Amino acid sequence: MSRIPLDATTIARHLDEYLEVEFTFIHTEGLTAVLAGLPRDSQDFVLQWTKRAAATNTELAFQFANRAKEALRELDPDVVSAWCLHAMDCYDTAGLQAAMAVIRDLDGFLAVGHQRAAGAAYDDCVPILLPFVQGLEGRRLKMERDTSPWTDGEILYLPEIVARLDNRDDNFQLFKATVVHLWAQTRFGTLNVNLVEAFAPLPDPDRAQSVFHALETVRLDARIASELPGLYRRMCALSAALDEPPLPDAWLAAAADLRRPQATVADSLAWLPKMYADAAVPVRCYQGQLDPAASWSARCKRLERDKARLRESLRVIANEIAEGRADHEPPSQFEIEQPDPERPDMPLSVQLTLAQQPLPVPDKVREQLTSVLLDLGEIPPEYLTPAGEGEYDANLLEESTLNPDDVWAGTYHEEGAFLYNEWDVQRQAHKKNWCVLREIDVPPGDLAFYRDTMAKYAGFVHSLRRTFEILRGEDKLLKRQRDGEDVDIDALVEAWGDVHVGLEMSDRLFTRMHKEERNIAVMFMVDMSGSTRGWINDAEREALILLAEALNTLGDRYAIYGFSGWTRKRCEAFRIKDFDDVWDDQVIARVCGIEPKDYTRMGAPIRHMVDKLKRVEARTKLLVTLSDGKPDDYDLEYRGQYGIEDTRQALYEARREGIHAYCITIDREGQDYLPHMYGAANYTVLDDVAKLPLKVSDIYRRITT
Repeated sequence: MSRIPLDATTIARHLDEYLEVEFTFIHTEGLTAVLAGLPRDSQDFVLQWTKRAAATNTELAFQFANRAKEALRELDPDVVSAWCLHAMDCYDTAGLQAAMAVIRDLDGFLAVGHQRAAGAAYDDCVPILLPFVQGLEGRRLKMERDTSPWTDGEILYLPEIVARLDNRDDNFQLFKATVVHLWAQTRFGTLNVNLVEAFAPLPDPDRAQSVFHALETVRLDARIASELPGLYRRMCALSAALDEPPLPDAWLAAAADLRRPQATVADSLAWLPKMYADAAVPVRCYQGQLDPAASWSARCKRLERDKARLRESLRVIANEIAEGRADHEPPSQFEIEQPDPERPDMPLSVQLTLAQQPLPVPDKVREQLTSVLLDLGEIPPEYLTPAGEGEYDANLLEESTLNPDDVWAGTYHEEGAFLYNEWDVQRQAHKKNWCVLREIDVPPGDLAFYRDTMAKYAGFVHSLRRTFEILRGEDKLLKRQRDGEDVDIDALVEAWGDVHVGLEMSDRLFTRMHKEERNIAVMFMVDMSGSTRGWINDAEREALILLAEALNTLGDRYAIYGFSGWTRKRCEAFRIKDFDDVWDDQVIARVCGIEPKDYTRMGAPIRHMVDKLKRVEARTKLLVTLSDGKPDDYDLEYRGQYGIEDTRQALYEARREGIHAYCITIDREGQDYLPHMYGAANYTVLDDVAKLPLKVSDIYRRITT
């Protein structure tokens, strides 16, 4: 039985509240009359989404409500919901004008509806593919949006969406294959010749470019097949799914030559005049585009910049060497062991030497050497001469600095920056890529704090280690075994009863002791907000020192990160100890250097820590937060319910990934919000900050056994 529609007075009251008519002066009379004529289900739907949209912008919500009747007449409610969410996402990233354009252009939204439903979107793919491609051999690449995929050797330009196949998974694989093929152009020398000059002698440079690109695709496919055979098989499957024909017979000889491990871009250029007149030019779905002029210009600028930075870095190294010499004379020339230029298929490997002795070099210098090697195929001697004092313009030497306000200009994927969604409880949806988080190393502190802590808790540390040693060696009694050291009385009684009623007797009648192997990874997330200043900060550092000393006895894998923030554009994760770091003086100094920072914006740091935990192989994964209060920020919107709900959603996402979250807090009001965020049994409130160092290890022992 259908429900009674809302009357105009009730609708007007809701609209006045959602659209804040008292302050916005929006006239809702006409909209009220329209909604009053709709069925109750449609009324509820429009009012609900108007309320959610109004949490973003009242004018946007008003315009959506005005178009909603027309939209519902033609579309399913799910599509209308997606339309409204897309408009809100556009508001977040591009402002009201872009969002209003979405509301006005409903037909345009529907035209790309299939793409949005089944396609792989840039925003979804880049957070996954950027770390992947940066882990491949070669230059540390960046990613930015463009209308079609291409690269200048430093940046991979990628489309907003890839939707050539019928489902999202396949389109993601096509997105990934395209990224890898662009990477291969930078790794195997496609861009190391002036293609504009190479194509100029031929009658049609555009055709010459397409033929050359097809030849290079064959060569790069062979390199990818060698480096990433699993991915190459998937690329072949994608090509087959799109009915792309095999290579024409006329191309087989060229393909056989270009698939040799020693083949270079020069071989592709050598085949270009021979294949230029062939009618059929094979194209692969993942090969992207070429922009010869832009890529050559970027290469020239990059070589000038890399030469200056490398020679300046060598000047610093030379001066450090001079300090250890009796004559204080810096070396005037370095040498290098580099790959065989006749073997372009060999791994990139460079070793800086002096007088035939290898030198340790910073990662930054190694990246500079690799970049030059990729562009030139070798490191020329003039690049290995230390620069003179003041030889280069400082602007050429300086790395581009990160400005949080540049995030929306597409530079957020610079070194050390991550984007994370944030849950908007009023919208009941995520704000996409809303928070910008950067990882920062904690500066080392005074090791005297560590020594004082160990002296202060000497007796406790000794007993704590003994406790954890026992925990490490704890045996577990396994019952109902086919063989063992003792009889399982319970199982024997049950089996005796089974025999007396005519059933077959079980053979699982024994018990045995089994040493349980611990397979645990724990991320400790430490509150470094300004409110931890003083006693709380000292207690946190002491607790971490005592806990780490115990964990080193136990053998569990653990990491320690601090967190703080100042609005959504400056969320920060402070690296203290990563999973692979050993507990040495360097890490201990970072623990001693933990200092209070800004505010407690928790959602983005939790999502960042979860991403790190996901990459660790462990049966049990824990996220343990040490905090002195509830989520908070300078941004007033984040305070109160918004921040609590965002944190709760981030913790829910962690549980969905199989990660268990636990909170240890000294906030006496924690009982008011922690059950809602963490669950009734997943938090501990300490009423005295002085108890924190003594209790953290005990709490950890309880939650891991």
